[in-house]
Amino acid sequence: MKNRMDFWKQQRLSDGAMGTYFAKKYPDCREISEWANLHAPEKICSIHQEYINAGANLIRTNTFAAHQKGMGITKEEQKAVVEAAVRIAKEAVKASGKEVLIAGDIGPITEMSEETSVERKEDYIVLCDVFLDAELPVILMETFGDTKEPLEVAEYIKQRNQETLVFVDFCVNMNGNSSRGISAQRLFEEVGRSTYVDGVGLNCGVGSGHMIPLLDEVQFPEGKISIVMPNAGYPEQIKNRMVFLDNAEYFTDNMKRIAEKGVSLIGACCGSTPVYIEKLAGKLSTKERKQNILVAAEVPGETGEKAEASGQTGSYEKPLFMQKLERGEKVIAVELDPPYDGNVDKVLSCAKELKKRQIDIITMADSPMGRSRADSVLTSLRLNKETGMMMMPHLCCRDKNMIAMRSVLLGIHMNGLRNLLIVTGDPVPGDTRATTTGVFDYNSIQLMNFVKQLNEEQFAQDPLYYGGALNYGIGFVERQAERMQKKMEAGASYFLTQPIFSDEDIKRVERLKDLTGAKILCGIMPLVSYRNAYFIKHEMTGIRVPDEIMARYREDMSREAGEETGTAIAAELMKKMDSFADGYYFMLPFNRVSIMERLEGYR
Repeated sequence: MKNRMDFWKQQRLSDGAMGTYFAKKYPDCREISEWANLHAPEKICSIHQEYINAGANLIRTNTFAAHQKGMGITKEEQKAVVEAAVRIAKEAVKASGKEVLIAGDIGPITEMSEETSVERKEDYIVLCDVFLDAELPVILMETFGDTKEPLEVAEYIKQRNQETLVFVDFCVNMNGNSSRGISAQRLFEEVGRSTYVDGVGLNCGVGSGHMIPLLDEVQFPEGKISIVMPNAGYPEQIKNRMVFLDNAEYFTDNMKRIAEKGVSLIGACCGSTPVYIEKLAGKLSTKERKQNILVAAEVPGETGEKAEASGQTGSYEKPLFMQKLERGEKVIAVELDPPYDGNVDKVLSCAKELKKRQIDIITMADSPMGRSRADSVLTSLRLNKETGMMMMPHLCCRDKNMIAMRSVLLGIHMNGLRNLLIVTGDPVPGDTRATTTGVFDYNSIQLMNFVKQLNEEQFAQDPLYYGGALNYGIGFVERQAERMQKKMEAGASYFLTQPIFSDEDIKRVERLKDLTGAKILCGIMPLVSYRNAYFIKHEMTGIRVPDEIMARYREDMSREAGEETGTAIAAELMKKMDSFADGYYFMLPFNRVSIMERLEGYR
């Protein structure tokens, strides 16, 4: 370890991109570069040699995407691809006659992969075992969005060989957040506490220009090798290909500024070529190259205004809804659907009526069932402005990418809304999937973690409060409880359930309450007619309407009789759940808020 750490007493330069450069250099090759380890090893060796000749002190094996599901290969085939990559890299270094370290490269398995966490770890271990058997001095995991899997793999590596250096690079966007909504600073802090990781940094995600201000906002963990490898820039789509424009001079000027911050290992990611590394090597052939590796980037604002804003000492008043919930008082939430058109009059009239009924909060659905309605947040703002009612817009992950989601959250906070229901969202209906796509950059837990981070870092003096949906009828109760716990760890303060109708489902929800200790608002849907009940029973997944409930409705009953029956059933269900429910979440068919007047005697 001592000799290997001596290598890092000087600032070092890595290679640049393999995948994008391979595609640029060999445009007729339709396969990803990892296949060339077996089919055209001379091409990969040539690229390694170009980077070494350009001045790289460290090269990465051509294994970033060498995963079983990603390449559609077996474990044995994966091992052959990785072994070939190691052999090629060693041949390139040997031929150069230079002191160049080889890092075994591991990219993330996509979050959309069908593999389980156990299968993903086994996939990573195949690469690690090859690298360890080949006695590579460094194993680099790069472009990850959180710390869970990298830290697990790092522990495995160190258990096999303490001498192997383990580096982890994270990919963040221009706002400094990963695909999981975690800030670069938090990622660094989590890795900084690990004894299994020797180096940490940022790669991919942003170009060199945006990397500079990101580094001004983070502090590298003390005692870790610091790494920065931004993209060459941002690609443009030209004739169905993503093409990076040549900006080597601009890139190297920016990287020189980054080097002056004392970063241990600098290099380049997507879009870069050996020309970038050669120009960068020329810029670094001065005193900056001998700076100490452990100089951390300064974090402005540790004292003064920014430190005060980032603390937890700010004074704010919790929303009354949250105050009542925490005091153990039963709360009442009523869901309204925004209009299909731009006419807000009807839903505004409903909100005014609910205000008379002493409702604690109105929840505003976000295009339920994937059918477009007026925006839930904007409609909530309008209703809040005109009625003064406390609003809880639903925020689903289906329609907005990470950029739009952050913008919405900032706008929500700026406009004074403080309550949210965060849900993954119903999928896009099948009949529109040819023209409409779901986004799902986040699921509900990932988005909650992102909001939690915003609360800690930007909204600390006046945070957002949010709950999650509870689909109590899906899977085993224990599995659902585990998911609830994850949401609670991600900052969820309460849960709103699907409508509950059966004794069996009441017992399931009570069991979930016992297992988690969560605050639960039990879903109540007063069915207003036989047709309404029949539709919910047969069309709404996850909602069970027992036959005995159906038997209380008749096809020829009047509207008055239907509402009376629905009200009576709702009251019976509320009585059964009274001992454990923290409140009730009313979903009123067709926005019939008059039903709440009927229920006042039961609440």
